[in-house]
Amino acid sequence: MKKILRVVSLLILLFIPVLSACSSSEQTGDKTSGDTGNDSSEKHKIGILAPAVTHGWVAAVAYHAEACAKELSGEIEYQIQTSSNAAEMTSQLDDLMTWGAEAIVAFPQWEGMEVPIQRALDEGIKVVNFDIVIDAEGVYRVAGDNEDMGVQGANYVVEKIGKEGNVVILEVPSSGSVSELRKKGFVETIGEIAPDIELHTYATQFTREDGLKDFADILTSLDKIDAVYSLDDETSIGVLQAIKEAGRTDIKVVTGGGGMQEYFKMMPENEDIWIQSALYSPAMVKDAVDVALKVLKGEEVEMETIIPTTIVDRDNYKDFLDEGSPY
Repeated sequence: MKKILRVVSLLILLFIPVLSACSSSEQTGDKTSGDTGNDSSEKHKIGILAPAVTHGWVAAVAYHAEACAKELSGEIEYQIQTSSNAAEMTSQLDDLMTWGAEAIVAFPQWEGMEVPIQRALDEGIKVVNFDIVIDAEGVYRVAGDNEDMGVQGANYVVEKIGKEGNVVILEVPSSGSVSELRKKGFVETIGEIAPDIELHTYATQFTREDGLKDFADILTSLDKIDAVYSLDDETSIGVLQAIKEAGRTDIKVVTGGGGMQEYFKMMPENEDIWIQSALYSPAMVKDAVDVALKVLKGEEVEMETIIPTTIVDRDNYKDFLDEGSPY
């Protein structure tokens, strides 16, 4: 009888570590689903840092990052942390380092992340920066091509209206290099392929409210407008409302930028206007997660990955619909 009890006790002791390993991922906040049965020690640990925003383009970054992480759940454990400022993100970065993150995908919206990111790099953690530049040595970066958005916008406008006409450019000076590069690509390309087009530049913001207000004023100052080069989908929604309220029928093209679901759905509803969006999609963060995993697996990866521009209009918008996206 004593021999049997010793055997049972030994089996229990052997089983305890298995139970501990199964629960450890839950305690560390691992959000993976569809576990493949691989031991968690075989999986790479990837942390994701994103802003705590509940709507819009920025919010969709966390949404797409988690979607990608779930797809890779057979290969990675992950944590997603969201923050409201640089100090909070720095604290969460420390938490991810303590958790044992081998790589971190970071999407900071504020200055002040350079020092903590550099500290993580110095500890041997791989860092993939999404979109905004982090001035730290050794950071991988994944972003869209703002200047090419302008190039593609110019080609699209000329394709739809020809090589003459009046085009309004809605720049957003407060957005810094984003507006500068998108406008640069547009203006230079128009100058090359359609120099007779007359350009009119006005300042606005990346909101539908400003797009509506500012474009309503523009409509009163210009009797004839053939196309609008807007840099952002939100702005463009306001522009379209202003056009509708003014009863204008001269405008044949309104561009946009970003990749907003609401804007996509407007494309087939406006048969008299070509509504376009040059994707600067939050879904690009999936590429950042992919880069992090490739680096951890020892694959050769470029330090900077620039995602080519994709144009969406009523001909292909259905390919980009995602009912679950918050943007």
